[in-house]
Amino acid sequence: MDATKRPEDVVTVDVHTAKDLLTSGHRYLDVRTIEEFNKSHVEDALNAPYMFITQEGRVKNPEFLAQVSSICEEKDHLVVGCNSGGRSLRACVDLLNAGFKHVTNMEGGYSAWVDNCFAGNKTAEEFKVACKFRP
Repeated sequence: MDATKRPEDVVTVDVHTAKDLLTSGHRYLDVRTIEEFNKSHVEDALNAPYMFITQEGRVKNPEFLAQVSSICEEKDHLVVGCNSGGRSLRACVDLLNAGFKHVTNMEGGYSAWVDNCFAGNKTAEEFKVACKFRP
């Protein structure tokens, strides 16, 4: 059996490489909250929130792996993104440990996607600024 995967085991690519992967058949898994996803997202993205924002702060979604398994297969090639790269990195670790084989983290998340003008609309730029987490 393979050793438990850690963040340093995750393959991370920049948004340009991620965009190339998506045009060559990879699927985009957006792990932001449903609210963030509904405001703007990568075209044809799937959504399974890795965390929820509650009154107590951010809480890991206990159904994350089940939700991903209901929309993706372990053999699927996935590009995983969030808003800036933190949640997606942790999500990638969990996915690898759950048996997903082809998981790639998108560095910089949706913010980097928008910064590189891949979103193509003003609403996305406004959203990127509005959804930054504040300490």
